[in-house]
Amino acid sequence: MSDVALTRSYLAPEEEDWRAGGFGLYVHWPFCAAKCPYCDFNSHVVERVDQARWAKALCAEIARLAEELPNRHLGSIFFGGGTPSLMQPETVDAVIRAARTGWSFANDIEISLEANPTSVEKERFRGYAQAGVNRLSMGIQALNDEDLQRLGRLHSVAEARAAFDVARDCFGRVSFDLIYARQGQSIKAWRTELREALGMAVDHLSLYQLTIEPGTAFGARAEAGKLRNLPDDDLAADMYLETQEVCATAGMAGYEISNHAATGSESRHNLVYWRQGDWAAVGPGAHGRITLPHGRMATEAHRAPGAWLDAVERNGTGELPRALLSSEDRAVEYLLMAMRLAEGLDEARYARLSGKPLDAGALIRLEDWGMVERSDGRLRASSAGRPVLNAILRELAG
Repeated sequence: MSDVALTRSYLAPEEEDWRAGGFGLYVHWPFCAAKCPYCDFNSHVVERVDQARWAKALCAEIARLAEELPNRHLGSIFFGGGTPSLMQPETVDAVIRAARTGWSFANDIEISLEANPTSVEKERFRGYAQAGVNRLSMGIQALNDEDLQRLGRLHSVAEARAAFDVARDCFGRVSFDLIYARQGQSIKAWRTELREALGMAVDHLSLYQLTIEPGTAFGARAEAGKLRNLPDDDLAADMYLETQEVCATAGMAGYEISNHAATGSESRHNLVYWRQGDWAAVGPGAHGRITLPHGRMATEAHRAPGAWLDAVERNGTGELPRALLSSEDRAVEYLLMAMRLAEGLDEARYARLSGKPLDAGALIRLEDWGMVERSDGRLRASSAGRPVLNAILRELAG
């Protein structure tokens, strides 16, 4: 049975609900060569990392979680960051071995690693592939040197293209990220850049609208009135619609708000999140969701790398106290995540989680406005509704 069919037909009790999304492992590597001005991820710039020490701590956390979650079948591993391509291949190999010791692997397990063009070395990439990594996600972000500098990136377009070619030589599946709605960017310029990206693409693209987050360098500049020439909301919305049309025409339809893939090449690990599966999470600041006999737990780790490492070595865990999710919490999380997907939300599954169906009045209003579509027991945002998904979610969540 396919993943989509499983999601549509799953009727298990609440404590087994996670199976509709599968089980994955997230590994956070918090270190970067530089902090990008738009980035609000848990990333840190340091001079030196004791990789053997970090590998030991990550493996210990995996072993601890595997004891709590026995007999699980692992469908994906994702090395995120930070910049995981700063990890030594031996570190990646140790983590994958620890996961294999703790859980059985799916025959077609997806093991992804994020990379920046400035940390690409052919031998390093070959080492990742030998360790078991079979999918690379590269943070290119722009195909324009001036904009790369504005975004605080350390690479040029030429370096990005060369790094991408190395990745294609080493991995069967390669994705890369681009950011649009950048300063001074026109829809014509974005269309040209997007078509150039599609000419490079292997099977997957992540295309994110630039957002200005509090606590970032861009956030501070915007607050001081020094971040100028950003596209207004109407232009950004037009860029989103253009993105959907150009990618779909090229055979890379959007299966999620910001993600596009050839059929069958969707990110399986990210689908675990969006389909509300379980994922164990290790590393500083890593957030997880795990279902235990007494309920579904939200896990979170110490954010500061030093505090996390010290906690693992001294206390046997880098986790902060867990939170038990209520039925309402679980239903809201499912609503927020599933509606990002083109396949939408399973209405019966939502009703089981929340104890009640979606609000009939809200559904009628949204259908009348042409914002949502309903068929086969699923609720989806329409093409007109996807650019205003947040408004749809507010309406559905009451």
